Amino acid sequence: MLKWILLTVAVGAEVFATLCLKYSDGFTKPWPVMGLGAGFLTALYLESVVIRMGLPVAITYAIWAGAGIALVALSSRVLFADPLNLAMLAGMALIAAGVCVVSVASHAQASTV
Repeated sequence: MLKWILLTVAVGAEVFATLCLKYSDGFTKPWPVMGLGAGFLTALYLESVVIRMGLPVAITYAIWAGAGIALVALSSRVLFADPLNLAMLAGMALIAAGVCVVSVASHAQASTV
């Protein structure tokens, strides 16, 4: 259970860091740049801990990246009024489906080894 909590926190840190990119105004504002660095370092560290705890790299990264993409898209819609149309939502649904396929395939592979 702890590895899933840590992975969730890693996703949150990655989303925070990515959103700081917008606020950094091309790396010209120091506080958002520091938030960006701290967020990505935290996310990568926690992702490495989750992998060390035994979650396969493929699953860890698929969830981290897929959830990050969806949450950044939704957050940037709310915070910055970025576009989010039906095609983009469909793309995020395909990403979620891909994460599920990777997860199922990884579990199937682990059970045959």
